[in-house]
Amino acid sequence: MTREELKEKAADLPLAPGVYLMMDKTGKVIYVGKAKKLKNRVSQYFQDNTSHNTKTKLMVSQVDHFDTIFVSSEFEALILENSLIKRHNPKYNILLKDDKGYPFIRLSPGPYPRFSMVNRQANDGARYFGPFGGRYETRQAIDAICNALKLPTCSRQFPRDIDTQRPCLNFHMGRCDGFCRSTMSQEEYAARMEQAAALLSGKSKQMVRELKEQMEQAAEELRFEQAAALRDRMNAVEVLSKRQSVIAGICADTDLWGLCLGDVKSCYAVLHVEEGHLTGRETAAFTPQTEADQAETLAALTAQYYLPRPVLPREILLPFDTGELKELSEVLSRRAGHRVYVHVPQRGEKAELLALAQRNAAEEVERVSTLQQRSDKTLELLQKMLDLPQAPERMEAYDISNTGKSDIVASMTVFRGTRPFKGAYRRFRIKDLEHPDDYASMQEVLRRRLQRWKDGDEKFTPLPDVFLIDGGETHARAARQVAREFGVTVPIFGMVKDDRHRTRALVTPEGKEIGIQQNQAVFSLIGRIQEETHRFAITYHHESHSRSTMRSALEDIPGVGQVRRKALLQHFGTVKAIRAASLADLELAVPPSVARKVYEHFHHQQS
Repeated sequence: MTREELKEKAADLPLAPGVYLMMDKTGKVIYVGKAKKLKNRVSQYFQDNTSHNTKTKLMVSQVDHFDTIFVSSEFEALILENSLIKRHNPKYNILLKDDKGYPFIRLSPGPYPRFSMVNRQANDGARYFGPFGGRYETRQAIDAICNALKLPTCSRQFPRDIDTQRPCLNFHMGRCDGFCRSTMSQEEYAARMEQAAALLSGKSKQMVRELKEQMEQAAEELRFEQAAALRDRMNAVEVLSKRQSVIAGICADTDLWGLCLGDVKSCYAVLHVEEGHLTGRETAAFTPQTEADQAETLAALTAQYYLPRPVLPREILLPFDTGELKELSEVLSRRAGHRVYVHVPQRGEKAELLALAQRNAAEEVERVSTLQQRSDKTLELLQKMLDLPQAPERMEAYDISNTGKSDIVASMTVFRGTRPFKGAYRRFRIKDLEHPDDYASMQEVLRRRLQRWKDGDEKFTPLPDVFLIDGGETHARAARQVAREFGVTVPIFGMVKDDRHRTRALVTPEGKEIGIQQNQAVFSLIGRIQEETHRFAITYHHESHSRSTMRSALEDIPGVGQVRRKALLQHFGTVKAIRAASLADLELAVPPSVARKVYEHFHHQQS
């Protein structure tokens, strides 16, 4: 559709709530949005409005047509928008790709339970605490409680390892009471773990009272050494509880949101509160891909953050009104099975705590913006050095690895900006060559890669802004020949290495060498790309060579076909294990007649 046709279609929309989907020429959804009044919102995109930012203009320039879905309420539009974003992953939406839930702390069953961190609860007889905030904060909580109560954190198993060896370093450092000694009873261990469970349940005040009573009783009975130990434990618990009770009595089971929109990067910060205790912080930086104000951005983030999660807080505090507080509260309450309050405190302690979350977001914006600015500067320098039409957003690098005539493999790595994009890495096994030939191997790899792109394979889309080939002028020229076969005009450069196997320069297919050592940032970037590509190729080659060795060792056994070889490898894992196996062990994996052939083959070789 032309721009005028899009404007006319938008003008015909009703002033009703709904969801709109922007699509490109291929029919791929590139943006999903919702609106209280579809006509007004969608029409804005196709007006000659100079207020649109660059990214919005880019998105609109790629729109070929759009669809709309009408709903009866804004509430329904909120639900539908989130569902469609998760389904289509539109490139111009703010996407939260990590849908993992909050971690839990697990206390294992049995006479000597231990703490561990897990992603979900299970019906296994264990006790679970949480969910908590981030994984790092959860691990810190476990360590802090174990240190405060002098519980073991080593790998020893109880009661198996009691008195089998001397106490570990933690005991001698005063960080553990040495439950690996027979002088420490199982009853004392169980009591100490109950105290730890009480701490995790937010019952620190009750625990302090109990420890104080025990301390005073021990002192009255002239057990001064024990009283001193109880005093130290009580003090440690008090310090721990104070450190984690910054907001005790103000919030319970609450998330506090901060949002900061920066020029380069934006960031949200979520402070998690459980039982009145600050348990963790989550932050994430993002680049808004569409023209949106603070309210629109926060509405998109909160919906995508909470709607997929199985566990929800009872209260969510936001720094400002999104216009959808009622709708979000309603949908989250339905999902959680309990009332979820979403609101904006105007004054008091909760408003002050939101300022803390805001500061967290602002600090993270400053940090990531600095990193992004450095990255942008490096890419701008690379653009000038290579005389590219624009700074490269996507670069692909290739390397060949082989051993003699066999196991010739190749690697393809992808960098988005200055960071590796491992989800787009690909590896190839060379098929058409009987003898090692780096140039022909590189041509085969590129030909297969470009053919997959030409066929519309999404795994090989889009084309990069630059091809980087491990090797010199001849390698680059060989790659350019293949690119011309497909009508591809992407710039191609060879990565020339010095005597220390470091990339010292880039070279064009015409032989023009471009020194990169004079700029440390560019030199470091190209070096990382070359090393990563080489590492990926070598790793694949080692894996391939190992499998080939395993196959060849078994293929030499007469009367043992592919099915039996596979069964042996699945059962034993390695050829070494098969070689060392007894006849009886071999018969567990394959029929007796085959087992005897394998056994006699390897043992005959040994003799």
